[in-house]
Amino acid sequence: MPGKRRITNPLALAVLGLLQEQPMHPYEMAATLRERHKDSSFKINSGSLYDTVEALVRHGWIEPRETVREGKRPERTVYAHTELGRQEFVRWIDELVRVPVNEFPKFVAAVSYLGALGAEGAVDALTERAGHLAERIREIREVLAGTADLPRLFMIEVEYALHMCESELAWVDRTVAEIRAGSLEWPANP
Repeated sequence: MPGKRRITNPLALAVLGLLQEQPMHPYEMAATLRERHKDSSFKINSGSLYDTVEALVRHGWIEPRETVREGKRPERTVYAHTELGRQEFVRWIDELVRVPVNEFPKFVAAVSYLGALGAEGAVDALTERAGHLAERIREIREVLAGTADLPRLFMIEVEYALHMCESELAWVDRTVAEIRAGSLEWPANP
C-alpha cells in the first residue's frame, strides 16, 4: 500500500494538471488557471504558486526544463513533470475521485444551529443566502458559456460547482418554505 502523500496542497494538484498538457513557467500557469476560471477551484496568488512549484521540485515531482526570456521580460523557468510526478498525480487524482472525505464546510456547521436565529431570522438569513446562490449560479453559467470553445473536460469542475450550487439553492428554498409553512418544527424558546 502506498505511503502517505507528502504534498497535499490543492494548488499542487492544479500545477500538476497543467503540466500534463505541456511544460510551463509559473506565470503561464497562473494566467492559464485564471483564464479557465480555476481560481474558483484553487486559491491562486503568485507567492503561493511559486512556493508550490518549489515544493514540487524539492519532492522530485517536477523539474526545470529550460529558462526562457521574451523581450525585456525577466527570465522564466519552464517546468515539466518527472516520471515520479506523473505517477503521483495520477495516484492522487484516483484517490480523490474514489474516496469521499469529510470537508467540514462552515455552512453545514452553521445550519446545525439554525434554531439559534429563530424562525424569522432563519428565513431572513436563508433568503439572503438564496439570493447569493442565485447570483453565483448566474456567474457560473456565464463562465461556462464563455468557455464553450474549451473541451468540456477542462471545465468539468465548474459544471460540478454549478450543480452543487443549484442543489444547495433548492434545499435552501425548500427549507425556507417549510419554515414559513410551519412544517419544520421550531423549538419553543427556553
